Amino acid sequence: MEGSLYYREDRFDPFTVVLFKALQVLAFLFFIALLAMKPASDPGKIIKRAEFIITMTWPDQHPDDVDLYVQDPAGKLVWYNQRDVGLMTLERDDRGDTNDFTVVESKKIPLPIREELVSIRGLMAGEYTVNVHLYHHLASTPVPVSVKVEKLNPIVEIVDYKTLLLDHTDEEKTVVRFTVAEDGNVVRISEVEKSLIDTIAWKKTFRNLRPVERR
Repeated sequence: MEGSLYYREDRFDPFTVVLFKALQVLAFLFFIALLAMKPASDPGKIIKRAEFIITMTWPDQHPDDVDLYVQDPAGKLVWYNQRDVGLMTLERDDRGDTNDFTVVESKKIPLPIREELVSIRGLMAGEYTVNVHLYHHLASTPVPVSVKVEKLNPIVEIVDYKTLLLDHTDEEKTVVRFTVAEDGNVVRISEVEKSLIDTIAWKKTFRNLRPVERR
């Protein structure tokens, strides 16, 4: 109508609307793809590769302090005062009733599990020696200590597993001595006793240093 105040110059175009909606969908999909490509942030998670895991356990809530010692073919020794040496790491020094607790809202909550674990993160040919040492015997009866040696790659295999009885302070026993070939396979196992505490040069000050350095 000539002179009408309601005259519209733009007209509805279905093709334009469909194209606009398609562009919106593509933009949304692109945004989702970017989120999927971004790696998840987890700063508290550490993934470590290990070739062998050596686990020592004794009864839950047991008061005794038992230590795990492992010596590699190069003569290096991992223990509570040297927790990371060569390819070996002592993941935790469990001191029985002394340190088995966690703090929640400023309160100490006791942890029942008694466990120490050594990881071997690479392959070194030669003999490894695994010993247990009863640092402090508080119970009235012998403490049963179980030790498991596992080879992890390419599949999990139990190299050795046994339980030993320790009945007095400072008692040390050899759990197993196992020999690893160049290809990583265990080729020999022995239970011949070998003291690892005797290999520590400062054995004479062993008792004096420990209460200060071990926390």
